[in-house]
Amino acid sequence: MPKWPHEYLVKERVDQVCFVEMVRHIRTYGYLGKFYQREISYFQDYGFVYWTMGAPVEETTIINRCLEDQTYEARLKNGTLPA
Repeated sequence: MPKWPHEYLVKERVDQVCFVEMVRHIRTYGYLGKFYQREISYFQDYGFVYWTMGAPVEETTIINRCLEDQTYEARLKNGTLPA
């Protein structure tokens, strides 16, 4: 997604116990934010923002992250949303 630079972890390629713990952490200690009309749980730490797409924990296969200034809300505020 060149218009939305981010990185991601794939559950099957990492320690699955740690992956599930991270998903739970994002959802427990994160905050609700927007991506256009969709509401997503985000967790912010050390200049990065982490999120999943909202599937049940057991079904989640991807954890995403981007720099704080690349989130939808930051780009909306700064007028830098992609066309």
